[in-house]
Amino acid sequence: MASLTPGPTVGASPSPAVGDPPSLTDIDAATSRIEGSVLRTPLVHSDTLSRATGAEIFLKLENLQPTGAFKERGAANRIALLTPAERACGVIAMSAGNHAQAVARHASLAGITATIVMPRFTPTTKIMRTRAWGAEVVLHGETLAEASDHAYALAAREGLVFIHPYNDPAIIAGQATVALEIIADQPDLDALIVPTGGGGFVAGCTIAAHARAPHMQVFGVEVETYAGFAQALAGQPIAVGGATIAEGIAVRDIGSLPLAILRAHHAEILVVPEAMVEQAIAMLVEDAKLVAEGAGAAGLAAILCFPERFKGKRVALPICGGNIDSRILANTLLRNLLRDGRLLRVLMEIPDRPGVLADIATRISAQGGNILEVVHQRLFASPTVQAATLEIMVEARDAAHGNAIATALEQVYTVKRM
Repeated sequence: MASLTPGPTVGASPSPAVGDPPSLTDIDAATSRIEGSVLRTPLVHSDTLSRATGAEIFLKLENLQPTGAFKERGAANRIALLTPAERACGVIAMSAGNHAQAVARHASLAGITATIVMPRFTPTTKIMRTRAWGAEVVLHGETLAEASDHAYALAAREGLVFIHPYNDPAIIAGQATVALEIIADQPDLDALIVPTGGGGFVAGCTIAAHARAPHMQVFGVEVETYAGFAQALAGQPIAVGGATIAEGIAVRDIGSLPLAILRAHHAEILVVPEAMVEQAIAMLVEDAKLVAEGAGAAGLAAILCFPERFKGKRVALPICGGNIDSRILANTLLRNLLRDGRLLRVLMEIPDRPGVLADIATRISAQGGNILEVVHQRLFASPTVQAATLEIMVEARDAAHGNAIATALEQVYTVKRM
């Protein structure tokens, strides 16, 4: 194989990882190296998403990996390259999610001790899943940056091998195996859209695609609040931060090595709004019957944002992770129903007299609506004791049906849509 120098090893400092970009030879070697410990996930055509978007959509189901995300690949490759001395030292990583579980799992499979530093805000489920793979979890700091600093300090003090999530050529080579599998299954694709956080995934896929399928264009995709690569490649200062459902690609410090790779390959980064990621999550659940986290749905969000760019094109989308909190998924689906008009939420001023609620329910029923929730406030919300305020949520078939229900109510009552 070509000379592939992994990133920081024993006692690493917080400086950027060193090493040359991986070559196609390195990526081919990574494919052989991780075989058996990482699932070769299926690439499936989605007829429903294709009809909905106008593009021919193929989904690479990395959410089926044992830890639910593509991070398995880079971790498996990096850990397999450890020297006997490094294995004896043990490994350390910083992550609040998928990288943590991937390093913990593959360290466990290799019989190596692993320490994972996570911010204190990390959800309990992610902490427990990481510990379940035998890793020691250290909770430190309020942010990922603080956790990262602490992880580097522990690596230096205890002589541990730091496994960087993206700024390491061995990690990048492992993630790039996704692109090789996609190309092997569908060699005539027009485009590959890769969710982009720290940049290791998109950088590796770019190298692999340009070497083995130069006709295929590779796009990165970021959310508006964390568009670090789009800003850097445009020569702008990086300014990121804020809440996002795509926390898997919400990275403050992008990788210097991935950035160099993307610059060399003249990569294009697409930036999508938060609402479009939520819509993509809902479409994957409803139309493709797949659960994806925010980062995993980002590729579909890019097609929804830029339909003309991909109309009639054959496009592969890595569903790079499926680790989404159940409550967040439920809220996302409900928000999308409201956005699509399939949930009608109205506030009504009604007279406080017998039979009014029955009349309202009858009018909704006559239009084919289904009442989901009612809040009837008689004492405090109305301007007079002779009136009441009613907040009601109704299930509708679509926006037009919701409008018909609202119109039926407006014939008698004062209705404010919410």
